[in-house]
Amino acid sequence: MKSKDYIELEEKYGAHNYHPLDVVIERGEGVWVYDVDGNKYLDCLSAYSALNQGHVHPKIYEALVEQAKKVTLTSRAFRNQQLPLFYQELSEMTGYEMSLPMNSGAEAVETAIKLARKWGYKVKNIPYFESELIVAGGNFHGRTITIISFSTEEYYKKEFGPFTPGFKTVNYGDIKSLEAAITSKTAAIMLEPIQGEGGVIIPPSGYLQNVQRICKENNILFIADEIQTGLGRTGKLFACDHENVRPDMIIIGKALSGGFYPVSAVLADTEIMGLFQPGEHGSTFGGNPLGAAVARAALKVIQDEKLIERSLDLGNYFINELRKINSTHIKEIRGKGLLIGVELKSEAGGARRFCEVLKEKGILAKETHDNVIRFAPPLIIDKETINWAIPIIRETLMMK
Repeated sequence: MKSKDYIELEEKYGAHNYHPLDVVIERGEGVWVYDVDGNKYLDCLSAYSALNQGHVHPKIYEALVEQAKKVTLTSRAFRNQQLPLFYQELSEMTGYEMSLPMNSGAEAVETAIKLARKWGYKVKNIPYFESELIVAGGNFHGRTITIISFSTEEYYKKEFGPFTPGFKTVNYGDIKSLEAAITSKTAAIMLEPIQGEGGVIIPPSGYLQNVQRICKENNILFIADEIQTGLGRTGKLFACDHENVRPDMIIIGKALSGGFYPVSAVLADTEIMGLFQPGEHGSTFGGNPLGAAVARAALKVIQDEKLIERSLDLGNYFINELRKINSTHIKEIRGKGLLIGVELKSEAGGARRFCEVLKEKGILAKETHDNVIRFAPPLIIDKETINWAIPIIRETLMMK
C-alpha cells in the first residue's frame, strides 16, 4: 500500500479530529523518520516534544522489551517492583519529595487541579466548593471538559459546554493582571513557563520569579505545566529553572517515556502530595510496571547522554542560524533550547503552506496558531544535521 491508500482508509474510518500533514510514517530512528513510500525526513516536531531522546532509542526499547516479558500491568490494587524505583529516581533527579504517575498529560493536569483544590480546602481553609484557580490566556493544558473550560481558544470549546466552574483567566506575562485576579479563595496559579501550543510564547524576563513571589505572599500554590517544556527541551531540566524558580507542583509527561508509552506525573513535596488519601484519585494504568520501567530508562538517557546540555548549546546555534535568514515573511524568531517558533507575518499566507513545502523537501515541522512554524527536533540532533536543514528552511522561507 502507498501513502494515499493509508490516507484514504484513515479519512474513511477515523474521526477527523486532527489535520495532519499527509505523510504516512512507518519507521523512525534517532532524528529521522521514513514513510511507506521510502522517503526520509528530519523530524522537527518530536511528537510535540515527547521524543526528546529520539525515535526508538535502543536503551529505552531494551527496557520496554525486558519488562514486557515479565509483567506489564498489576493495577494499583497490588504493588510492583518498578514503581518504587521510578519514584526514587524521579525524586533524585527533580528534587521533589513525591510524585503521582498517570498516563496522559491531560490526566496529570486534572490530577494537579484536584490536588490544588484539596490543598485549598484542607490547608488554606477555603470554603468547600468555592476554590478558584488562576490560569493564563493562550494556555494549552489538554482537551478534557474541565481543561477546555479555562481555554481561551474558542474553537476548542464552542460546542462542548457546559463547563467546569472555578477558574479565572489573566493575561499571560502580565503580573498586574495576575495580582488583580487574586482573592481569598485562590488556591493556585497554573501556568506554562513557555506556551508551546500558543506559538512558543516566552513571558518577559522575571515573570516566573514574580509569579512565585506573589504565590508565597498570598499563600497560593504555583503549578507549572512542564509537559512540553520539561525534561531538557528548553536547555534546562525544567523551563522554570531558567529563572531559578521552584514551583509547588510541576506537571510532566511526553518525554518522560521517550515516546514509547504514555507516562505522566505530578511532582510535589510531601506536605502537598501527602494530602491524597487512598481511593481519592487513581488510574488503572497509572504507575504500571511497564510504564515505570520505560520512564526510568527514559530519564537515564536524558542524564547519561547530557541531553539537557545539548539542547541548550544546539538550541542557541539553531536559533542563531535561523535569525540569519533574511525573509520578508518572518516577523519574529523566538525560543529556548530546542523549542523554537518562527512567527510569520499575517500576509505570508499562513504557516501551513510552508510546512507542506518543508515536508516535500524532507523536513517535518508543524504549524501552530496559524502563523507560527515550530521547530523542536529530538535533543539528540547534532550540528551537522542542523547545518543540513538550515539551507532547506531558508529556501522555503524565501519563497513567495
